[in-house]
Amino acid sequence: MDWLQLFCLHPVSLYQGAAFPFALLFNYLCIMDSFSTRARYLFLLAGGGVLALAAMGPYALLIITPALCAVALVSSRGPQEVHGLTFSFQMGWQTLCHLGLHYTEYYLQEPASVRFYIALSSLMLLTQRVTSLSLDIREGKVEAASGGTRDRSSLSGCPSEALPYVSYLLFFPALLGGPLCSFQRFRACVERPSSLHPGLSLWALGWRGLQIVGLECLQVALRRVASAGAGLDHCQQLECIYMVWSTAGLFKLTYYSHWILDDCLLHAAGFGSEAGHGSGEEGYIPDVDMWTLETTHRISVFARQWNRSTARWLRRLIFQKSRRWPVLQTFAFSAWWHGLHPGQVFGFLCWSVMVEADYLIHTFANESISSWPLRLLYRALTWAHTQLIIAYIMLAVEGRSLSFLSRLCCSYNSIFPGVYCVLLFLLRKRKQKCN
Repeated sequence: MDWLQLFCLHPVSLYQGAAFPFALLFNYLCIMDSFSTRARYLFLLAGGGVLALAAMGPYALLIITPALCAVALVSSRGPQEVHGLTFSFQMGWQTLCHLGLHYTEYYLQEPASVRFYIALSSLMLLTQRVTSLSLDIREGKVEAASGGTRDRSSLSGCPSEALPYVSYLLFFPALLGGPLCSFQRFRACVERPSSLHPGLSLWALGWRGLQIVGLECLQVALRRVASAGAGLDHCQQLECIYMVWSTAGLFKLTYYSHWILDDCLLHAAGFGSEAGHGSGEEGYIPDVDMWTLETTHRISVFARQWNRSTARWLRRLIFQKSRRWPVLQTFAFSAWWHGLHPGQVFGFLCWSVMVEADYLIHTFANESISSWPLRLLYRALTWAHTQLIIAYIMLAVEGRSLSFLSRLCCSYNSIFPGVYCVLLFLLRKRKQKCN
């Protein structure tokens, strides 16, 4: 089974590349004074509709329907109730779609359509934008279209007032990928005057392009090395550790390349980091920081830096609202958001335990290790251990099925999270004694 094809990262990249000329065209038109704000919203919305139909076919209805329902809720409900309603509807709709995938894969034993996978991936990103918008409205950062009133006079102007919302939910540079862009930033980028529109930086685009080419070359080399070894079914002892590490490396390189391409598309359309932001907006954060991810010796840092805009969204949506076990609740919700496949449930819950262990282990090490040679050795060992645990979690999440999960758990790779589980138990017991 080719997992990279299964999870549609390369097909999505093809559609993102096809949307690149239209992003450049939008950026160019924004510099012209004749291109009005309304025309900009309509261009982004029309591009999103065309891209959805091209990439998803009939499954585009899975995206368009909840987007229109979310706009209807935002335009008709008060600020205090809009978040609960939109969150419940959006997660309910997404869960039904994921259950349809479960039914196809596990009950019918049939592969789902690639277009359906793309629609599910886009639906997950839509959930981010919907819940981010509803939180902004509840917190007073964004004013609802109708202000919560339902009289005829307020609804008569609803189509024009709702245009920025529906355009935000379906605008084509972020439809299939890209870091989460807040509604305030989106609106500021679209409505800024032509004279203040940032020019296109060819150097920035070229640098991102070189990074993508380099990552693709690394993928080819690593794929050849990984294919020469035995699979998880036939590997023996330490060979299984190497197999899991190399396969996880392929996944990481694919994600890095895909995230940089998403960032490149947003930059080409004028929504990138070079666009700047006002005082009331959230800053632009690219999803990938390869240097931090590949050099950190802390699992908690990796969790915050992996897909950074999603990590920030989860922190705002779940972590900051949780009174008990915030880390566990955040990772449990992440498993729900990803689809609740057996490997995903196990992988994210294991990740939450590893993060809790990470806090205690590094706190104890900082108090106990004083000499720099021991600190250097400790950092090297924990870096290797962190990379192997992340590889284990990544394969559990991407493998998804119960059969693959059982083979992974029975391999030598389970030693690494097992060590952290033992240390978590011992250090927590020690902490309770000290208290």
